[in-house]
Amino acid sequence: MKVVVQVKLTPSPEVATALEATLRTANDAANWLAGEAHRRGETSRKALQGFAYDDLKGRGLSAQPALHVLRKVADAYTTLRANIRAGNLGKPGSKRRAKAESKPIHFRSDAAQPYDDRCLSWQVDEQTVSIWTTAGRLRGVRFSCSEQARKLLAEHRKGESDLVHRDGMWFLIATCEIPEAEQYEPIDFLGVDLGIVNIATTSDGKIHAGRELNRYRKRQLALRAKLQKKGTKSAKRVLKRRRRKEQRKATEANHIISKRIVTEAERTGRGIGMEDLAGIRTRVRLRKPQRVALHSWAFAQLGRFVEYKARRAGVPVLFVDPAYTSRMCAECGHTDKLSRVSQGRFACRSCGFVDHADRNASRNIRARAWESWRSGAESHAPAPV
Repeated sequence: MKVVVQVKLTPSPEVATALEATLRTANDAANWLAGEAHRRGETSRKALQGFAYDDLKGRGLSAQPALHVLRKVADAYTTLRANIRAGNLGKPGSKRRAKAESKPIHFRSDAAQPYDDRCLSWQVDEQTVSIWTTAGRLRGVRFSCSEQARKLLAEHRKGESDLVHRDGMWFLIATCEIPEAEQYEPIDFLGVDLGIVNIATTSDGKIHAGRELNRYRKRQLALRAKLQKKGTKSAKRVLKRRRRKEQRKATEANHIISKRIVTEAERTGRGIGMEDLAGIRTRVRLRKPQRVALHSWAFAQLGRFVEYKARRAGVPVLFVDPAYTSRMCAECGHTDKLSRVSQGRFACRSCGFVDHADRNASRNIRARAWESWRSGAESHAPAPV
C-alpha cells in the first residue's frame, strides 16, 4: 500500500530563491502547454510530447522536468474529463461546466512540482537532499521530520516526490510503498456511526465527541468574519497566517479517532463497519446555519484514515449503506422516524427499547457489516465522495 511522508525543507535564502524560480518556471511552462493543448484539442501524454517537448526544454527545463510537466498537464486534463463525466461540474449546458470546458487549465505559480530519482536524491541518514533547479543541482539541502517518518523514508520510499511551497515554507512529500499486513478472519464487527455532534460512536458505546472541535470551528468562523469585515492589511496578514489552523486541528482529531478505532478492532479480533456517506452533501437539504457544519464535516477523511490504518494492521473494513440506521431499532428491527426522539435519544415505538441514538445506529451498522461479511463481501475502501 502507498502512504505519503511529508518532510520540511530548511533551505538557505539563496536555495529558497532557486526553488521558487524553479516552481515558477515549471508552472509557467505548464500553463503554456495547457493553453496549447486546449487550443489543439490534444491532451494525451503522447500527443503533448510530440509537439511540445522541445519547446519545454527551450523554456529552461531539462529533460526529466520537461517530461514531468507534460505528465502534470495531461493528468490535469484527465481529471477534468473524469469530473465532467461524473457530473461534478454540473449538467450539460450549465454555467459552471461551460466555464470549465471553455478555457484551458491554469496552474498557480507555486503549484507543486513532481520529482523522480533522477532529479532528486535522498540522504536520509544525514537528513539532506540533492535537488535539481533551474540554477543547477543543489546539494546538501537539509530537511527535518519525525523519527517515524525518517524510518519510513529509509525503508520504504519509492517513486516520485512532490516539491511544495506553502505558507512561506518548503516541503517534500514522498511516496512510500509499505507491505500490507495479512488480513485476519474477524469474529465480529465494530460498528462506527459518524456524525457532526459526535464525530464517531462505536457499537461498544465509545463516543468520540465533536463538541470541542465544533466550538473551535465556531470561534474561527466568527474570527474570520470579524477580520474580513475589518479589511486592514494587518487583518489580512492574520487571516493568511491562520487559514490552515482549523484544517490541521480537524486532521489531528481524525488521526487520533481513527487510530483508537483500529486499535480496538485489532485488539478484539473484529472488523470495522462504517457508513458509506458518498454524495451526502448533495442529497441533504439543510437550513443555511446548518450548511457550514455539514460542509466542514471531514467524514471522508476519517474514513480514509480508518481504511489505511486498518490495512496496515490487517483489519477488515466494510462500508455499508447507512439508510435508516438512525431510525431502526437495534433490538427488534422496527423502523420509525418518530423513534428518533432527539439528536441524542432513541426510543423504539414498537418494543420500547431506549438507547443513545448514535450507539443504536452504530449497532445497526455493525449488524449490516457482519451480515455482508458472512454473505461473502470483501474488505473495501470507501467510495469517492
